[in-house]
Amino acid sequence: MRPFRHPLALWLFAIALCAGFASLGTWQLDRRAQKLRMIAAVDAVLAERRPQPLSLAARQFDDRDASAAYAWAGGPGRFAEAPPLLLDNQQRDGRVGVRAYRLFLPAQGEPLLVELGWLPLSGDRRMPDVPRPEAERVDGLLMPPPSHGLAAPVIAPQPNGALLAAGLDLARVRDALGLRALAPRVLRLDPALPWGYARDLDILPNTLPPERHLGYAVQWFGLAAAVPIAALLLTLRARRARRQERLVP
Repeated sequence: MRPFRHPLALWLFAIALCAGFASLGTWQLDRRAQKLRMIAAVDAVLAERRPQPLSLAARQFDDRDASAAYAWAGGPGRFAEAPPLLLDNQQRDGRVGVRAYRLFLPAQGEPLLVELGWLPLSGDRRMPDVPRPEAERVDGLLMPPPSHGLAAPVIAPQPNGALLAAGLDLARVRDALGLRALAPRVLRLDPALPWGYARDLDILPNTLPPERHLGYAVQWFGLAAAVPIAALLLTLRARRARRQERLVP
C-alpha cells in the first residue's frame, strides 16, 4: 500500500510538518534574543559595577526582564556550616568538572548560594573537597541560577559530605539544606578576589551561544521551506503514475 495515495493526506501532513519546523525555528530565534538580552544586561552591570547590598538577592525577578535579573552586589556575612553543593557536568577548557557553591549568611537578607568557581573531576569521579571559606565578605555578580534544562535536578549526598546536583533547583537545594528560605538568585564570586577556584563572569557556560541558535533557526526554517517543495514533487510524481496506470490496458 502506497503512503499518501490521496493528495489531500500528503498535503495535510506537509502542512503539519512545515508548521512544526517553523515553530522550532521561531523558538531558536526567541532563545537567541533572550541570550542577547542577558549578555547586554550583564555587560551594562559590569561596565558600571555599582555595588548593591546582598539583600537584593532575595528580590524576585521576571525572567523576561534581563536588566532586572543581574546586579553587582556585595556585603559582610559569613559562610554557613553547611555542606558544599557541587553542580555536575560543568566543562571548562575542554575538561569536565563541577561548579562549587557554599551557603553564605549575609548580615542583612536571606541566605544565598555563592559560586566559588570550577573544579576538575578525576577519572574515578571522586568529588573534590570544598572547605568552608573563612571570608567575612563576598562581592560578585548577582544572577539567576543556571538553568538545568530538561535534566532532573536530583541532589545526591556524597561520601565526603558534599551534595552533588544534576541541576540547580533552588527549592530543592533549600530543602536539602534544611532552610526556611533561600534567595532566588546566586552570587558568582568576583574573579579578582584572591580565594575560591577557577572562575570568570561568563553567564553562558556549558550552553549554546546566540550565534548557534541563529544557525539552528536557519536550518529549521530551511527544512520548513523544503517540505512544500517535496510535497509538490511527490504530488506530481503520483499524478504521473496514475496517468501511466490509466494508459496500461
